[in-house]
Amino acid sequence: MRVLNGVVRLARGPRFRQLLLTRMLSQAGDGIFQISLASFVLFSPEQQTSAGQIAAGFATLLLPYSLVGPFAGVFIDRWRRQRILVYANLVRIVLIVAVAALVAAGVRGALFYAAALSIVGVNRFFLSALSASLPHVVRDDQLVGANSVSVTLGSVSTVVGAGVGLLVRKFAGADDDGAAIIALTAIAGYLLSAIAASRMPSDLLGPDVTVVHAPLRHAFGAVARGIASGAQHVWHRREAGLALAAIGAHRFFYGISTIMTLLLYRYYAGFTDRGLVRDDIAGMGQIIAAGSIGAVVAAAVTPGETRRMGKRRWIVVCFALAAVVEAVLAPTYRQEAYLVAALLLGFAAQGSKICVDTIVQEQIDDEFRGRVFAFYDIVFNVAFVAAAGLAALLLPPDGKSYTVLMLIAAGYAVTAAVYLRSLRSGLPAHPAETRAVPATGAPG
Repeated sequence: MRVLNGVVRLARGPRFRQLLLTRMLSQAGDGIFQISLASFVLFSPEQQTSAGQIAAGFATLLLPYSLVGPFAGVFIDRWRRQRILVYANLVRIVLIVAVAALVAAGVRGALFYAAALSIVGVNRFFLSALSASLPHVVRDDQLVGANSVSVTLGSVSTVVGAGVGLLVRKFAGADDDGAAIIALTAIAGYLLSAIAASRMPSDLLGPDVTVVHAPLRHAFGAVARGIASGAQHVWHRREAGLALAAIGAHRFFYGISTIMTLLLYRYYAGFTDRGLVRDDIAGMGQIIAAGSIGAVVAAAVTPGETRRMGKRRWIVVCFALAAVVEAVLAPTYRQEAYLVAALLLGFAAQGSKICVDTIVQEQIDDEFRGRVFAFYDIVFNVAFVAAAGLAALLLPPDGKSYTVLMLIAAGYAVTAAVYLRSLRSGLPAHPAETRAVPATGAPG
């Protein structure tokens, strides 16, 4: 009841509702577009994809953005974030049309990946701006609840979008033309998100400090200095740095698990259609849906648990749960068990991310938030790409490997233990940590 009351209080805030709607519509478009990419690259009848090719695809899409991400963060701290949300959606619409044309033509080379990379880059820019904007529409004592609601409903929206994409695929077909039609369908989500963002005042989301833009010839130097100041800001807030390191480790092991699951649903002979349990891309859709259910449960449970035990200890619990799942459920190599595992891993991922997001928002000053959240994205991207590269080396063609599963389980366990030890080492308290943090609006 406490959590429900907190959600109701948040929902009464019109600006929070507008920002949440902007996120949900955009992430619904993301879900549709992801199904288009998966259909074209991973599950196309004409295409046989190995773990190495999957890893190369992720590297192509994520690593280049990791190099320019800090530059995006500086601009998030310089430009009106409301305008970023509007224009990022409009730019993605233009890029989606280009990608759809390439997909319809069956282009899978560098040109296709460059276009897809552009969409991923703009999307990361958009999400970083959303995270940096949240403290402007809710009180500091509502951040845990606001993160629970916004991140979770964003994830649910992605799943809904993926469901729409699968439905379109059923009627449009599994070939390249069908994948192009799915991609074009994603335009609806981005257009509606742009409209929702445009209804907010231009100065609502910050930044609070107006930065005088340097001349163009000095832009790169200004960005580099901004990155350095942002890194120094995090360095002096050790709790935020440790939280980012912990979530990076999680992303690494989660990435290995993701590549393994993709291969299992694509090639493992033991995964077949059995009643309601599906294989291939429909089975992956079920995995995504199960993970989202876990995320919704985490959003309901996390605020109360952080009120009871604190954010840092709840992160430890989430990672310990992930270790148990990888050691007990995953080695069964049964689809039913994998659905349960996806639900529990979704719970662990969302519970830990809500806490890390809140720690960063609390401890990082507003004029640095864009840079820090862009760096947050870099941690996510690099960790995932590194995981994909290691998975390509270790996994067999069908994805089944008990050794890799034990590696993932041990990694989660070690991460939980190291982070727990950091709690006992006496972290210096940041002012934001000296006050109680609410559970979705409740005292914490």
